[in-house]
This record gives sequence, structure tokens and C-alpha cells, in this order.
Amino acid sequence: QRLAAWRAAPLDELLTVLLRQFKRLLLGKDLPLSDAGAAQIAAALVRHDPPDERMERLRAALIALVEESEAVLGAQGLSFAAALKTDVAGMPGWESTADFLALAEDKANAELRISTGSALLVLLGERRFGAHLAAVLDRAAATGQYDLDAVIAERALQSASGANPADKDWRAQAEAWYSM
Repeated sequence: QRLAAWRAAPLDELLTVLLRQFKRLLLGKDLPLSDAGAAQIAAALVRHDPPDERMERLRAALIALVEESEAVLGAQGLSFAAALKTDVAGMPGWESTADFLALAEDKANAELRISTGSALLVLLGERRFGAHLAAVLDRAAATGQYDLDAVIAERALQSASGANPADKDWRAQAEAWYSM
């Protein structure tokens, strides 16, 4: 039920929500973002407008945030794709419940920032982040659990690459696009 609603929701509305999630983090990168500004950017991304100065600043800030989150996972010896397949309980470096909870929070926050940031970056034309979205889709396929992250990854790749969601090989088309 929810999955169908997320797939049917206007993409600009989903993107507005994603951008709002980054408000505090973007402010830390000297990029204030109002709700109206988030909606304007989301609409521009869906229309595939050429990037203006504000979108270029957003791109730079999102790249920095994704790279910082990749470094958090890297400190644990994990790539983003590996982190999605790794249970926190099996990770080294924790001895107490507090350590475990801190590790779990750091891992979950990094994964969410990478997934969400990559969706926005792909729509900003940053093809190299398409592999992160593919990892989200691979995890969903492997577990059979399609969640909001998977729907967003799917829709971002389809929109950015121009792949038709109705085509059975849309994923191959999207992979060809981001691998260029």
C-alpha cells in the first residue's frame, strides 16, 4: 500500500521532503534552505533545468556530505554497498551497549545520507553516484524489502537517465547512463 503511494507520488514532492531532511546539514555548509526553496529546487530537478548557482552550491554541499558519510563507513572498513549488507551486531569495535548504539546510529546516519544524497546528486547530473543507488536497489532485491530508499533510488535513476519505468530493462539503461 505505502509502496504504491510512494511510487505514485509526484517526484518533486518526494524530492522536497528529501531536501528538507538536509536543511540542518546544508546550513552547516553555509547553504540555508527554506521549505519554499526546497520545493523550487525539487521542481527544477524534475524539469531537468540547467543548474544555476544555487544548484551548483547544493551539488558541492551534497558531495561533501556524501563523502563525509563514506568516510564514516570507511573508518569501519566498509564501502556503502558493503555497509548495506552488514549487520551492526557483527561489526567490531563495540564492547558495551552504549558503544553498540553509537555505532548503529553512525552507520544508519551515514547510510541514509549517502542514499538520499546520491539520489539528489544523480538528479543534479552526478552520474558517479548512480552506483550507490544501484546498491540500494540490490539490497532491496536481495532482501525482498522495497522501502522508501529503494523507491527513491529507482525513481531518481529513472528520471536522471531517462529510462522508462515500464521497460523491463530500465535498470540496464540506467546503469549504462551512470557508467558513461
